[in-house]
Amino acid sequence: MIHHGAFAGVTGSCHELFLRPDDSVLIDCGMFQGAEAEADGATGREIEFDLSHVRALIVTHAHIDHVGRIPYLLMAGFHGPIYCTEATALLLPIVIEDALKLGLTRDPELIAGVLGALRRMLRPVAYDAWVTGDGLAGSAGSAGSAGDVRMRFRQAGHILGSAYVEFAWPDEYRVVFSGDIGCRNTPLLPDPEPLEYADMLFLESTYGDRLHESRVDRAERLRKVVERCVSDGGAVLIPAFSIGRTQELLYEIEQLITSNDGIWPKITVILDSPMASEFTALYAELTHLWDADALARLSSGHNPLNFDRLHVVRTHVEHEHIVNFLRTSGEPCIVIAASGMCTGGRMQNYLRALLPDPRTDVVFVGYQADGTPGRAIQQYGPTGGYVEFGDERIHINAQIHTLGGYSAHADQAELIDFVRSASRIGEIRLIHGELTARTALAQQLQAHGYRCPTP
Repeated sequence: MIHHGAFAGVTGSCHELFLRPDDSVLIDCGMFQGAEAEADGATGREIEFDLSHVRALIVTHAHIDHVGRIPYLLMAGFHGPIYCTEATALLLPIVIEDALKLGLTRDPELIAGVLGALRRMLRPVAYDAWVTGDGLAGSAGSAGSAGDVRMRFRQAGHILGSAYVEFAWPDEYRVVFSGDIGCRNTPLLPDPEPLEYADMLFLESTYGDRLHESRVDRAERLRKVVERCVSDGGAVLIPAFSIGRTQELLYEIEQLITSNDGIWPKITVILDSPMASEFTALYAELTHLWDADALARLSSGHNPLNFDRLHVVRTHVEHEHIVNFLRTSGEPCIVIAASGMCTGGRMQNYLRALLPDPRTDVVFVGYQADGTPGRAIQQYGPTGGYVEFGDERIHINAQIHTLGGYSAHADQAELIDFVRSASRIGEIRLIHGELTARTALAQQLQAHGYRCPTP
């Protein structure tokens, strides 16, 4: 096993598993972000490892810190199959196109070439279907020869199409990579599928040192933030990842507005992210992957992803107009925009304009990596500090909130429950977490009797 990212950190997920002495597969190929991208002068994109043994890429889900280096992997000479779930196969080209435009090129011919190659390499696989073949270069189906290693995806409940991945050898030895494990009772998504067993489990530990607030508590705190927005005429800014968090927020905001209809004045929900809009449309199409509660709400006449108060910003001109309008108007609204860690995207323009305004509320609903503007706002905003966007220093007078219950990652208790769902666990190796999180989770797993080395 060789780790090429997210071993001693949170971003840049990329792990090389050797199935045989000369055959390996990559599990994810994500981009580094924040301080991890700047380590040793790296840009967070380079492929600086040998690909001669790599036969296939396995993608657990379509977040940028798990797939952002795929264009650079192709340019480095990788031409093998890319296995992912069926939903991820629909989401991935959109993510990669955006990554290319932001970090590499806007040349339409080059982008079309990369996306064409990507689509030819994609091998969509249904949940729970075993894949087998020489170096996993075959197709989904029954087990092959006695020497084959099999692989399958199982529901991880993190975002649409997310999966943890199992590798099984003929002697039933099994290695499992968790990808990102989602929370239970997440809107729209099924809960993570229980783990059967693992002789070696590589487990994410993003929130291994904390417990999330309940879904009821988080909704109540969000309601209070929105009430403040309504009363003082400020804006609520929610930096959110385009896939998963945005759709979950829309689901709960629609419920919140419906339950307060007639009490609050009309409040507009602004979705200002072209990519998030595309993903939201895909979520709306793939209702067969929604959970029972979401389907029941849809059948009762409520559309949590397309409701009357929702306004989708289509153009950059409209985006600039709204930013300037909110800077001066005092019109109550909720703005959801990327990026989730405030490292780029349209959210930065809202923050530049509105962080100095004490009527503004900024709500963080996801992990903020060290070295990102989101972490700086989260850390220094409550004491009236500042954040830097490039060479520009923005002083923070806005109210800053962190709603941990909206995380798409399982907390410490849910990670332990995921482990305990298995009939047996041989050894656990913690990845995808800061040192404090990995240490705390390791200690808890050891206390439950599991073999889990302390980082």
